[in-house]
Parts: sequence; structure tokens; C-alpha cells
Amino acid sequence: MTNDKAIQAFWNDFKKRQGFTHNNYQAWAFGNTPDMADELADLVVKGIKTATTSARELYEKGEPLPQVGEFNMILDGSGDPVAMTRTVVVETLPYRLVTWEHAWHEGEGDRTLAYWRRVHEAFFKQEYAEAGVTFTENMPCVCEVFELVYKKGD
Repeated sequence: MTNDKAIQAFWNDFKKRQGFTHNNYQAWAFGNTPDMADELADLVVKGIKTATTSARELYEKGEPLPQVGEFNMILDGSGDPVAMTRTVVVETLPYRLVTWEHAWHEGEGDRTLAYWRRVHEAFFKQEYAEAGVTFTENMPCVCEVFELVYKKGD
């Protein structure tokens, strides 16, 4: 569930502050539960979480991959906007080759690769199962690094 009116107001405020005239942004929440969305959005707002990973094979047909320079509005578990990020790096690689550095930038748990693998494997196994496919360590991951450029209350 998203709060379309709050999303538009948040974007308009950010756009005005930046002097933008375009409306090129995506609005989304992390994870698959409201609690997870709240937790991860909070890490973004605090500047701890500066990366994310998605399963390339689970993108909808025709859905574009993240692109360097694009803006993303991060939503909390209630669908309300809390931050704007700008993508600075995008690379696709097999799950088994995701690095400790990317895990650190994801900012979750103790920020180790072991923690990242434990929680992401569980997450991806569930997502793949729901899509009717099997997770493997060779699954292509879209690894995105971003910078926090604006947050609620700025």
C-alpha cells in the first residue's frame, strides 16, 4: 500500500529544492513485509544502508534494471516516503560472487558477508519459490549502490 498524495508531495518538495523540472523517479519499499521495509528504510535514513540487491530473473518482463543516476524514493512499511537516493553503481553478477564490500554497503546486521548470505539466501529462496523457480548460487543478482540525497525532515 502506498500513500500517493504523500509520495507526490515529497517528490515535489525534493524537486523544488533541487531545481528539477522532470518527474523521473521510482518509489518503492525494501523487502517483503512492512516491518522489513521500516527497518531497512531507517538504515537508509541513517546513512548506513547504501546498497541493495535484487534477483535479476525475478524482474517483470520489460521492467528496466536500475540505472546509474536515477532517483529512487524509499518508502516505509506504511507506504510513506522517507528518503530519496541516487543510484551510483549497478552491476549484475552471480549470487556466489557478491563481495564483502557490497554486503557492508547493504548495512544490515553485523554487515559481514556471512550475515548477508544468510539473510539474502532465505529471502531469495522464498521469492524464487513464490515465482515457481529454484534458487541457486549462480542466480544473477543486480547489485546497486546508492547515495542518500534527501530525507524526510530536511
